[in-house]
Amino acid sequence: MKKKLALALSIIMACGMTLAGCNSSSTATTDAGTATDTTASAETTESTAAASGDVKTGGMEGGTSLSFTTGGDQGTYYGFGGVLAGKVSESTSTTVTAITSGGSQANIEALDAGDAELGFVQSDVMSYAYEGTRLFEELGKMDGFSTVAALYMEQVQIVTVDPSIKSVDDLKGKNVSIGAAGSGTYFNALDVLEAYGLSESDINPTYQSFGDSTEALQDGKIDAAFIVAGAPTTAVTSLATSKEVNILSLDDEHIAALIEKSPFYTENTIPKEAYGTAEDIKTVAVGAVVIAKDDVSEADVYNFMYGVFENVDTITEAHAKGAELDLEFAASVTSVPYHAGAAKYFEEKGITVPTK
Repeated sequence: MKKKLALALSIIMACGMTLAGCNSSSTATTDAGTATDTTASAETTESTAAASGDVKTGGMEGGTSLSFTTGGDQGTYYGFGGVLAGKVSESTSTTVTAITSGGSQANIEALDAGDAELGFVQSDVMSYAYEGTRLFEELGKMDGFSTVAALYMEQVQIVTVDPSIKSVDDLKGKNVSIGAAGSGTYFNALDVLEAYGLSESDINPTYQSFGDSTEALQDGKIDAAFIVAGAPTTAVTSLATSKEVNILSLDDEHIAALIEKSPFYTENTIPKEAYGTAEDIKTVAVGAVVIAKDDVSEADVYNFMYGVFENVDTITEAHAKGAELDLEFAASVTSVPYHAGAAKYFEEKGITVPTK
């Protein structure tokens, strides 16, 4: 009941923002699933789709209406999710509505409760749910969902405005935000700290969302913050307008140790152009994945794939993350089998993916 109430409130908030043209921040707790890059707003995209009328140009017939849980209203999940939802809705018989949420864990819980049909998730959080570990150890295994597609990478960004902090080792004894308690970011932070021989007790931890973390950095209340998001991240770029921001790089030795223990991480580089840093930033990343409830129709999931991957160019014009859309990467998930509708689309493109 609490889950349904939370989701209902989220929908009301999203609708309110659309009607009023509000740009205020959501108060929902965010995790790594709510990266903060809003190159194009969901509201704008959905309005554009509506203005185009009911002309459907492709995909399968028999589509229905789907709710797509994303992330906080400042997030990449919501911003990019709105772009994807609009494109699927205008080009297929399926209508998708992107709504705000608390991020990866909340999205999986919403699907499990029957409150949504599609959701954005962080690849590691998806694995936790499917296996009943970490975030889902007490909640229990939630495996009634399937993979639709991996869309882009979310980098582990360790942000500081303290010039004396030059590496993860320097976080010892510092005030560090490690994400909302129990969030995906929280576990990413613990993993990185552990790779460097540190633990939660070696820092003075705070448990904050991305927006709260950057505000605390701005106000000097914390020394550093873990943000797991697609770079460039709006929360970080906004901070950089008033503070000299440094993003810590991870070294090869510790990256190797981290990946050996937790193979869902991938070595990744944030180009210096992303934040105007002096050098590229070496880090690790997890995937941003769309999942669907197992009982969503084959036609609807096929149409989601069709609407996204047949329109990459126009999606890229609307949101920077569109440039990262790639079918081979989309088919790269191994921890959770794919939905039959996604598998049908991949098969037409000559790609075979595992299904339940």
